[in-house]
Amino acid sequence: MPVKTKGTVNIGGYDISITNPEKLLWPEAGITKLVYLEKLAMLAPYLLKHCQDRYLTTIRYPNGIHGKSFYQKNCPEPVPSYVRIAEQGGIHYVHLDSLPTLIWLGNLACLEFHASFDRIEQPERPTEWILDIDPSLDEEPRIMKAAWLAGELLRSLGLQSVPKTSGATGVQIMVPVEPDLTFDELRLFGQFIGEYLARAHPDLFTVERLKKNRGTLIYLDYLQHYQGKTLSAPYTPRARQAASVSTPLYWDEVREGVHPADFNLHTIGERLSRHGDLLERVPAQNIRALLDFITRKG
Repeated sequence: MPVKTKGTVNIGGYDISITNPEKLLWPEAGITKLVYLEKLAMLAPYLLKHCQDRYLTTIRYPNGIHGKSFYQKNCPEPVPSYVRIAEQGGIHYVHLDSLPTLIWLGNLACLEFHASFDRIEQPERPTEWILDIDPSLDEEPRIMKAAWLAGELLRSLGLQSVPKTSGATGVQIMVPVEPDLTFDELRLFGQFIGEYLARAHPDLFTVERLKKNRGTLIYLDYLQHYQGKTLSAPYTPRARQAASVSTPLYWDEVREGVHPADFNLHTIGERLSRHGDLLERVPAQNIRALLDFITRKG
C-alpha cells in the first residue's frame, strides 16, 4: 500500500497543502503530482489568462489518468479563503484567477480545465468565434488537412484565425472577434462555414450531429460555440498518455501535419518561452459586415 505523504507550500502568502506528491498521474509520461504542480505553475500566466473571466469546469482524476474520473462544476469544499466563486444558474463555479487557486485545484487532481464560452462579465457578447473540428475516428491522420482547409476558407473571407489542438484528437479554430455580436448571430456564421466546407469536401467533412451517422467523416461542430457550453481551455493539460496540452499552433505547423501529442507537459515550457501565446498575435475583428453579407446571400 502506498505511503501517504503531505506537505505545505506558500504561494502568494497562502499556505497550500500538497498531498501525495509522488503519486503518478500520467504513468506513461512519468509525471507525478509534484511534477504536475510545477508544470501548472509554469503554465499559470497563460492558462489563467484564458480562464479568469470564464465559468470553469474541471475533470478530476484522483488516481491518475487510468483511474476513475468525474466532472466538477461546483467548487470543491472546504473553500479556501483565496478562492473566488462565480455563481451562475445555482452553480458555484471556481473563478480561476490566481496561482494559489490553480495549485489548489492541481492538488485535487484536476487534470483538465474547460472554460465556458460565456464570460462572467458581459456573458451575452462573446469575444471569439470557434469552430470545433472533431474526428469520428480515434486516430485521424487527416485532422490537420481538415484544419488547413477550414483556415483557407476563413482566409479567403479576410479573417485571421489561430488553430489550436484540443489536446485530445481534435483541432479548434479560433477567431478573436469584437464583442458586438450575439451567440445566435455567430452561430449563423458557423452554420455557413460548416455547410460550405461539407459541400465542398463531402468525402472529408460533415455537419451531422449524431456520431453513429457520420461514418469516418470529420465533424464540423459549429453548434458547440454557445452560452452554457465549454471547450478545453488553451494550455490545459489533457488526461492522455502523452500528457498532451491544448496548444495554439502556427498555420505552417498545420500545413506540415504536426501531431497533437507533440505538444505536451514535457515540451510546452520551451515552446512558450520561444514563441509566447500565439493567441495574442491576432487582433479582435469585426465580422458584422461579413455576417450581413452571408445572411443576405442565404
